[in-house]
Amino acid sequence: MVYLTLQKSQKILASSRQVHKTATHVVASSAPEETVTSSFASFIHGVQPKHLSKAVCHRSKRMILDSIGVGLVGSRTHVFNIALQYCRELYSSAAVSSVYGKPGIKLSPTLAAFTNGVATHSMDFDDTWHPATHPSGAVLPALLAASQMLPPSTKPNGLDFLLAFNVGLEVQGRLMHFSSEAHNIPKRFHPPSVVGTMGSAAATAKLLSLSTAQCTHALGIAASFAGAPMANAATQAKPLHMGNATRLGFEAALLAARGMEASPFILDSIPGCSGFSAFYSVYEPKPLAVPSDHHEFLLEKQDIAFKRFPAHLGMHWVVDAALSVRNLFINYAGCFSSSLIRTIVLKVPVSKYINRPSPSSEHEARHSFQFNACVALLDGEVSLSSFTENSIHRQELRELLDKVVVEHPEDNVANFDKMYGEVALLLHSGDVLTGKCDTFYGHWRNPLSRESLLKKFRSNASYVLSDEKIEAIIATVDNLENLSDSSQLACTL
Repeated sequence: MVYLTLQKSQKILASSRQVHKTATHVVASSAPEETVTSSFASFIHGVQPKHLSKAVCHRSKRMILDSIGVGLVGSRTHVFNIALQYCRELYSSAAVSSVYGKPGIKLSPTLAAFTNGVATHSMDFDDTWHPATHPSGAVLPALLAASQMLPPSTKPNGLDFLLAFNVGLEVQGRLMHFSSEAHNIPKRFHPPSVVGTMGSAAATAKLLSLSTAQCTHALGIAASFAGAPMANAATQAKPLHMGNATRLGFEAALLAARGMEASPFILDSIPGCSGFSAFYSVYEPKPLAVPSDHHEFLLEKQDIAFKRFPAHLGMHWVVDAALSVRNLFINYAGCFSSSLIRTIVLKVPVSKYINRPSPSSEHEARHSFQFNACVALLDGEVSLSSFTENSIHRQELRELLDKVVVEHPEDNVANFDKMYGEVALLLHSGDVLTGKCDTFYGHWRNPLSRESLLKKFRSNASYVLSDEKIEAIIATVDNLENLSDSSQLACTL
């Protein structure tokens, strides 16, 4: 087994070296403008042993020796044993949890949660709440995997599963209300990577029936796992935020179950010692009352936004506005003809990471006001196929993008509850046609009908499942609270 593992590692290293050589050639042929980040990368790549001085070698060897000794004695501690036992279980051959769309593949529970979390956010097609986050994708994959992990005698029923899911949502919602900063479209970190990790920990802790003390520690551990920068939005790294949120929250609960401890004040505001407040400059935590006879979940007060097409939520305002003005244009001219348009004016909130004049990849396109407005104008819809490479690089679309001008009215704030999208077509004739949307279809103020939601689900699921399995999942979810074994849901995937 060791020999086989070594062989695999050697193959991976050899492959990595070949990729490195190719990347080196590309960089050498087209070196980018120097930045702080690129300077670090250049140092890492270029530094050689000859650059080490005798003093540096001497001091660093002392450090290495000391660190090894500290590590050796640390291997006798309780916390090390918890971590060791956990990792042996995590990377064992006990692959019991299902993976979305891969019926022949199972993974260890937390890795299945990670993989399914990535899948959930891979196209930015998942639900969105206010304050801004994607609540389901951070919680559901962890619960699905955990339900399959537990032995038959302790399998949670469907009602237990449903409660745990709502616990995960509630924790996310409460945490987002701790800061007024969370109400606006994010700038510094991707919210699911922060509140989602905490929600996953809370939901998994509930499903695993952890004690009050263990739940406290699970939240504290999760806080140490949380966070991802917004700079990785519109890249392939962004879905990792969701995968990590659901996985790391799950891991936090498992570590707490094993006896790992963390700060019992992680959500409190303690001057000079940041806990969860480290993520916000404005932070006013409020206690969450223990339910007595009744508890009003935040989900009761505010619905969830479901997306009709796979793109950042902000795109849905401009698309509906663009479709509205497109209809006016067709009534005006008889058909849509971009040659009649001189300028396209978009009136949207200020949000740098979704203001992308000329996106070159599917992930950038999903985060571009300009792209989504122009696709809606040109095609009369935005769908999965809108984000293929051929669609993105169409000449007629590129010509339309060149006509776009973006404006940021003061009354159009970067807030999913208050923003609007406006698209104005300035024609060569001098006429101006305008479409505006302040609440798109699918927003929590204008929720999708059951028929529309089922249509979306069936369309998405049809890419990987038979009609029979699709209907079975619908029936299972509809009957979730009556399931005797919640792992039946994961088994249908």
